[in-house]
Amino acid sequence: MPRVRDELLTVAELLGELGIARATFYRWRQLGRGPEAIKLPNGELRFRRAALERWLDGLTEPAA
Repeated sequence: MPRVRDELLTVAELLGELGIARATFYRWRQLGRGPEAIKLPNGELRFRRAALERWLDGLTEPAA
């Protein structure tokens, strides 16, 4: 069965989806708290849609 490629998001697309500032995103990265990223040879970052979804699922807290 052929593997279906996962969508790759740019930093700008990720920021838009999460509704956060670029500075917030890079602070999370510095603290090791952001979603898993792929670093391309040119230094740009990409984020697999599935990895973003897993990261968001991991942030879920039960209702009090």
